[in-house]
Amino acid sequence: LDPLSQSIGAVNCIVRRESDGKLFGFNTDYVGAISAIEEGLQASGNGSSSLSGSPLAGKLFVVIGAGGAGKALAYGAKEKGAKVVIANRTYDRAKELADTIGGEAISLADLENFHPETGMILANTTSIGMHPKVEETPVPKHALKHYALVFDAVYTPKITRLLKEAEESGAATVSGLEMFIGQAYDQFERFTGLPAPKELFRKTMSKY
Repeated sequence: LDPLSQSIGAVNCIVRRESDGKLFGFNTDYVGAISAIEEGLQASGNGSSSLSGSPLAGKLFVVIGAGGAGKALAYGAKEKGAKVVIANRTYDRAKELADTIGGEAISLADLENFHPETGMILANTTSIGMHPKVEETPVPKHALKHYALVFDAVYTPKITRLLKEAEESGAATVSGLEMFIGQAYDQFERFTGLPAPKELFRKTMSKY
């Protein structure tokens, strides 16, 4: 297993290594999401350079959800040098994940009033706001002004209520579709050993 995938405890991409013929597992959830968030920060002018090379380094990164995707993003953000906070409906699950990665835990109910600094990153990894419950959102609009960028793993609809209200509040936004495309890039290159045809992937996904 890839070391980070082993820490996350989940694999969603398996390839056969040419060197020894063994199957090798990776997790592309964090690759797709973290790369999309980094690109979003850089495009919005919030991607200042850092010693780690990631615009996430030193930033406060709030993950909503402590399930598989939440765990992947938490580990990925931590690896990039971010200060990670886990918010979950069940506080005990948030604390369990936060303790594992050396982060902080809060309940989802407390997130509305959680703003220790400005320029934070928010990543929703739950299904809140997914079709057909498109009017739902994990964070009220007035709380979004403290974030530089908001990511939503939900991609049906492409623009969720959370993303719409985040943009209206002045934050850069990254949709779940960008995570989906980022995963496809990584998986294609692992499966084929060739550079991913990124423009073709994006053009294909724009039809849906």
